[in-house]
Amino acid sequence: MKHLTSAVLFTVVIAAPAFAGTLPIITKCPPHAVLVGQTCVDTYEASVWEVPATNLAGKSNAGLINKIKKGTVKLADLTAGNATEISPAIGTGSCSPAFPATFPVDGQWTAPLYAVSIPGVIPTACVSRFQADQACRLSGKRLLTNGEWQSAAAGTPNGKNPDNGATDCNTDSTLEPSNTGSRSGCVSSWGAFDMVGNVYEWVAEWVPESTACPGWGAFSSDFMCLSGASAALTAPGAVARGGTFTGGVASGVFAVDGTWTPTMTADSVGFRCAR
Repeated sequence: MKHLTSAVLFTVVIAAPAFAGTLPIITKCPPHAVLVGQTCVDTYEASVWEVPATNLAGKSNAGLINKIKKGTVKLADLTAGNATEISPAIGTGSCSPAFPATFPVDGQWTAPLYAVSIPGVIPTACVSRFQADQACRLSGKRLLTNGEWQSAAAGTPNGKNPDNGATDCNTDSTLEPSNTGSRSGCVSSWGAFDMVGNVYEWVAEWVPESTACPGWGAFSSDFMCLSGASAALTAPGAVARGGTFTGGVASGVFAVDGTWTPTMTADSVGFRCAR
């Protein structure tokens, strides 16, 4: 009987974790996110917002922050909450207003900022990979993995040189990124906008910092800068995907760059979140 009791207990112990680890099947995402397999990917490139304690009516913004975390916030909500977009890429080489000192490039923030997915705004750029990660996390989301990004981008038209300035992906502009979702033909088969061109998008992975851009050869005309790592470099590389508003035909679903460090910022680099 003692032997039988031990066996029964052992069976229960190994069975419980399998049951406890069962995850629900996701069938619906929040507004302004699309379901890619079992990942809710933001429909639009991220814009980062500073939310004051009170709104324009002098009331608490706790409800606004709750909407951000639930993924239901709209631009009108942010406006009514007296929120300020941080670091939109307005004009080549500039992003204004800049990230505050309380949200530095190393991600060691002391006052929160929030990443949202909404149409009709210039996406945030001049953002480091560390800042992007934290802004996603503060909004209840995260950066996509490289594999998730590749899947979500499927079916997005490749960059053109020149693009038509209206419906094509923004890949041939000398000015700045377009408003999120404004290029109606720049949408993936899953429904995500602007995954080609506009701004490069940070993904989660770190790699040895790349030193060369050999391209894809005959496979694709897209950027391929994920080669030639050097042991002498003093920082890891952070991977960005999709190309930029100046990339032309080199911007596309296979465009990848690992030549930047996680603290690098540029007006051509932004991000997108998932949950």
